[in-house]
Amino acid sequence: MRELVFALEYEPGCNEVADTLVDHPDARVRSLSLHVTAERLWRVDHATGTTAALDAIEDTFLTSDYYADCLATEDCGATQTTRVLDRTDDTLVLYSDWVRTPTCASVPHIARDHLGDGVLFETRHEGRHYTWRLIHSGEGSVTAFFDDLETAVGECATMELLRTADTTASAGGDAGMPGSMSPEQEAALRAAVEHGYYESPRDVDVGELAEHLGVPRSTLTYRLRRAEEYLTKRHVAGEWTTEGSPVSL
Repeated sequence: MRELVFALEYEPGCNEVADTLVDHPDARVRSLSLHVTAERLWRVDHATGTTAALDAIEDTFLTSDYYADCLATEDCGATQTTRVLDRTDDTLVLYSDWVRTPTCASVPHIARDHLGDGVLFETRHEGRHYTWRLIHSGEGSVTAFFDDLETAVGECATMELLRTADTTASAGGDAGMPGSMSPEQEAALRAAVEHGYYESPRDVDVGELAEHLGVPRSTLTYRLRRAEEYLTKRHVAGEWTTEGSPVSL
């Protein structure tokens, strides 16, 4: 089995959920389950954030005509049904069912076309950054998948490959632990250190650092968060120290 992790960075106005999350930067949406057939897509999503953020996210899911991962730039005629399964002060669980039309396109459907049946999907949506983790058999064509995906997203989003690996490489580790930092994440971390982002007080904020690097603020924030997650989990697991040897816990 193979693991494929990539991210889409949406332009303003191209994805209503991304636009909503930008207005509520502390909110997150992650998939609890996501399934696809040739004609349908259904998923359960878990959102966290303030009451105001969850109100906005709920409204976006319920009122958007064809949000559920459709990459069409105009209304493709798909039929979508979204229901609230659970709601508390800081969490929201949503169920979406999408019946596609011949003009619809989505990440799961494109993956099914090129990577075969039985692909597992995990997603995380933060601001304009939409991360996808796919587990597939490895028998299809990842290149063809990315070519078709790039055509489908057009100018609405930029794509970034974060990781591709054999899933057995991390079989003995923590399933929630990142396998490695991408070159982009490592470069962001190095730049943050060099420009004093981690000093107290900081010499530069994330907006200034993003402008210096020539990347969107949300992209830099995502890369730093993932790099920090990788280092923190490795350190706590006893697999990383400044001397390069494991720590005894």
